[in-house]
Amino acid sequence: MRFPLHVTTDVIKQQIHQGLKGNTRYPFVLMLEPLYTCNLACLGCSIERHTGKLEDRLTLEQCLKAVDDSGAPGVSICGGEPTIYPELKELMEGIIARRRHIYLCTNALLLDRTVYGKIAPHARITINVHLDGMKKTHDHVCARDGVFEKALEMIKEGKRLGYHMITNTTIFKETDINEVEELCRVLRDYSVDGMLISPGYQYESVERDIFLTREDIHNKFKKVLELSKRYRLTSTPMFLEFAAGLREYCCSPWSTVTYSPLGWKGPCYLIGEKYFQTWEEFWNGVDWDYWESRQDRRCQNCKMHSGFEASAVRELRNSPKDMVRMALWNLLG
Repeated sequence: MRFPLHVTTDVIKQQIHQGLKGNTRYPFVLMLEPLYTCNLACLGCSIERHTGKLEDRLTLEQCLKAVDDSGAPGVSICGGEPTIYPELKELMEGIIARRRHIYLCTNALLLDRTVYGKIAPHARITINVHLDGMKKTHDHVCARDGVFEKALEMIKEGKRLGYHMITNTTIFKETDINEVEELCRVLRDYSVDGMLISPGYQYESVERDIFLTREDIHNKFKKVLELSKRYRLTSTPMFLEFAAGLREYCCSPWSTVTYSPLGWKGPCYLIGEKYFQTWEEFWNGVDWDYWESRQDRRCQNCKMHSGFEASAVRELRNSPKDMVRMALWNLLG
């Protein structure tokens, strides 16, 4: 299977449970940002994500309360760089105890010091290593030499130790899709369990002209769609067709909720229109109808998986053909 069985069954259970309660909006994933401290300052990252002070991090209790409040079956631990978070082991143990699936999103530089040998492999842990290209490109994006080679070393070691390892690649305006395919070949040789490829989103605090217009996304993702037929990509076929401009979806901003040192981020993982201190204020205080419509100017060039993978999944019930495609994609991937 493309995803561990319990990940698929947990998502299905979540949909059934919420459907029985009459809810049409509910989180699929919690983006948990315990800190804004990072050991890199990548070119495509917003300023707040790599400049925070360690003492301003969320407490373990705040993090676990956010997991409970959101009820999301998946928890993506990001930041900042989560392997810097001093309470990471206790946080991951607490999430596992709640029977949630963890995606530890990391640049991999500290895995051998803070994860390997300290946090045992578990069926509910996926380590997600960020790679934006081959050595020259990735090290340039990370603004530091040696990051690419260290990441590959940590992927190899993670697989040896028995961790579920995937990668995450962001496509920018100048990204060469031929290089992305070369990266896919290398990662296949390293036996990674999956590769997520997503279009970059232009944070307003990032002034560099490296991001994609909607037309750029369509052109590049038509090629990524072809790559998905040869490599183990984790994006669903429906999402990739959407990114390639071959189908359309409304956004599901509520499907991926974000909790950070500033509070609950509204309306979505990408746009910090307002931060809320409690779950209730956030969930009831965001105009979901407005943000679903994508009429805001900041939404015009966005085709991020965080807003649209859930839309693709929710639309499956309207297409038996797509339901069969999705089942075969997951089972045979």
